[in-house]
Amino acid sequence: MVKRALAMAGLALSLTLAQALLAESVRAETPTFTLTFKEDGTFEPQRLEVPAGRFKINLVNESKVPVEFESLPLRKEKVLGPGLSSFLVFKIAKPGEYPFFDDFHQSVKGTLVVKPAQ
Repeated sequence: MVKRALAMAGLALSLTLAQALLAESVRAETPTFTLTFKEDGTFEPQRLEVPAGRFKINLVNESKVPVEFESLPLRKEKVLGPGLSSFLVFKIAKPGEYPFFDDFHQSVKGTLVVKPAQ
């Protein structure tokens, strides 16, 4: 009985460890891109090309004013104070072009171009 309990505990620990290693591996393989809000009120790049699937975009605000990444079709938004950085994680299966803008400066627009996965 004790041996069986120890075996079960060992199995549970092994499964937990395997899950943690797999999760870390998936995170390490997530393509990461950077979108910078520039001092002159523009995005860099204005057209950001990414592969379909799961990916991460690091958002960097180099300006001296708050900015807000917003994409209505993607249902994502993130506010950044002056000089701050953050990120958003996306999972987009359908290739296409998805507009985004700075909600605080709505004339500043960009496009996320999702390419078919290879």
